[in-house]
Amino acid sequence: MKIGKLPESVLERSVIRQIAHRRPEVLSGPAVGVDCAAVRADVSEIFVFSTDPITGTTGEIGSLAIHVTANDLAASGADPVAVLLTALLPPEIEEQDIRKMVREAEQICEQLNMEIIGGHTEVTEAVNQPLITVTGIGRVPDGKLLDPREIEPGDALIVTKWIGLEATAILAADHREELLRRFTPELVDEAASFSRHLSVVADARAARAAGARAMHDITEGGVFGALWEMAEAAHCGLTVDLRAIPVRQETIEICEFFDLNPYQIMSSGSMLIAAKDAQTVAEALREAGIPASVIGRMTDGRDRILRNGEDIRYLDRPQTDELYKVRSRSQPSV
Repeated sequence: MKIGKLPESVLERSVIRQIAHRRPEVLSGPAVGVDCAAVRADVSEIFVFSTDPITGTTGEIGSLAIHVTANDLAASGADPVAVLLTALLPPEIEEQDIRKMVREAEQICEQLNMEIIGGHTEVTEAVNQPLITVTGIGRVPDGKLLDPREIEPGDALIVTKWIGLEATAILAADHREELLRRFTPELVDEAASFSRHLSVVADARAARAAGARAMHDITEGGVFGALWEMAEAAHCGLTVDLRAIPVRQETIEICEFFDLNPYQIMSSGSMLIAAKDAQTVAEALREAGIPASVIGRMTDGRDRILRNGEDIRYLDRPQTDELYKVRSRSQPSV
C-alpha cells in the first residue's frame, strides 16, 4: 500500500465498519474526521488506563493486542471498557491483512464486552511488520482498585492456568514447519491453540470477588519477571516452589526444542495473584473453571527464594524475554 494514512475508503470498509458500539459509557467512537473519543465518567468510579506495544508476532496480532491490554486492566481490579489502537503498517501489507487484523481485535472485544473507540492507522517504511500500540481504558468502583503495594508478608501466591501459554502459541504458529520436523501435528496444533487461553479477565473477576489482595498478569519476562516485579512493588521477599508452578507439556517440549527457559517467557493467559486466604481464592477460581495453583508466599525481608526439592536458588532481576532469542536468530544480519 502507499505510504501514509490509510485511504479513506480502506479505513471505512476494512476498519470502521467492522467495529461495533456496545458500551453505554462510550459517547463518541471511531469515525472519519473525528480525532477524539469520549467516554462518560462516573464520580463513584475510577478510570484505569494502560498502554502496550504488540511486537512479538505477526500471527493473530489483532487478538493479542486486545488480550494484553484487557489483562493489564483486569489485574488492577478494573472492568475493561475500551481501547484505542495505533497501527503502523509496512508498505507490503494488503487490505485483506488489515481487515483480518481488525476483525480479530473486534472479535475479542465482543467476547470481553469492550469497544474499539478510536486510534490511528498508517502505512510507513519505519516498520517491516505490523506494530500495534494499544491504550486501554477500564473502570473500577472507588475503593476497589487493587495495588501490589498493599501486599503483606504471609500472603499466598497463586498462579492461574499455565505459564508460557502466549509464547507457546506464538512459536507453534510462527515456526510450525520447523517444529513438525520433531513433533506430531497434534502436538503443534494443540500448542498453537493455546491462544484460546490468553484472556485473564475471568481469572481476575473470580479472584477479586474472593478477596485477592493484588494481581499481576504474567507477560514479558515470564513468571520469574512477574514474581520479581510483584515483590519489588510490595517491598517484600518471597519463597516459591518451582515444582508447583503449572506448565503444560507442550510448552516444555517446545521450549526445549528452541533451548528456551519456560519460566522467563511471555505468559499472557496466566495471572499471578497475592491473597491472604489462598484456599478461598483458589477454590473460587476452580469453581469458575479456572485452574489455580498455590506456588508460594510473600515473606519479610528482601530474599526472593526459589526452591526445587532440596535445591535453593535466588530469583534474579528480570532478564530479556526468552522469546526474543528465537526472533533475533531469524532476523537478517545488518
